[in-house]
Amino acid sequence: MFKLKRLTAFLFLFASVHAGFSQLGFSHEIGAIVGPVQFRSDFGVRNDEGTNFGNSGFGIGIVHYINFAYRADCNCYSTDTYFNDHFKLRSEISFNKTILEHHGQWAEGTKEDSKKLRAHTGEANNFDIGMQLEYFPLSIRDFQGFAYRLAPFVSLGAHYTSFNPKAFTSYVDPTTGVADNNILNANNFWTPWEPGSINPASGSSFSLVTSVGVRYKLTTLSDLMLDLRLQTYFSDWIDGLNHQLESNKNNDYLIWLNVGYIFYLD
Repeated sequence: MFKLKRLTAFLFLFASVHAGFSQLGFSHEIGAIVGPVQFRSDFGVRNDEGTNFGNSGFGIGIVHYINFAYRADCNCYSTDTYFNDHFKLRSEISFNKTILEHHGQWAEGTKEDSKKLRAHTGEANNFDIGMQLEYFPLSIRDFQGFAYRLAPFVSLGAHYTSFNPKAFTSYVDPTTGVADNNILNANNFWTPWEPGSINPASGSSFSLVTSVGVRYKLTTLSDLMLDLRLQTYFSDWIDGLNHQLESNKNNDYLIWLNVGYIFYLD
């Protein structure tokens, strides 16, 4: 109930900010994004190619932009300031999902601990809502006027994330020959981990989002977008795993390469 109230309050604030900008007469853009996600977490070995590509999923989302360069109320350009001509405010609602497995040297071999790692799988499920400020080095006005077809950008912002991880094990105890499928049983996960290292409970967290990308002008009222994102969470429980070993130095984060279609509403 508390998490629902927080999400409702955040959505209300989100809508209020947009309503405020809308009353100022700026124009709007809306679009959809989709693409592959690499989820970097406590599953697998850090900076291991097998881990990074093995723990890949997908993300989808809906994006909305406040375009400060153009006014919808008068169908004209806004005041020609540097901010209006080089910045857009991007809002987003998105979802990403990744199946997580242990890869790398510790999951290889015939030792029981290696078998426990291979048997331990997880699932990251994250619902995001947030805003980013995008900076376009080239003139937004000129881009809309077809002075050039490509418009690069960088962005920085914050998202609120509601996460719902899952954890599974298929480890068979050699002494009993039985798999109890209880991942919270310490006998089923890697011996060096302390009890409580696995906790597939739902929760929420904020995250820092930064990206670099480019738009391609299709028509007067539509663009294609390519965007490479780094999203760093303020929690290490996004994947449901947070062991206490020295190698666990960072919170969970993801890299998302998405493509999008943007339509100008006004």
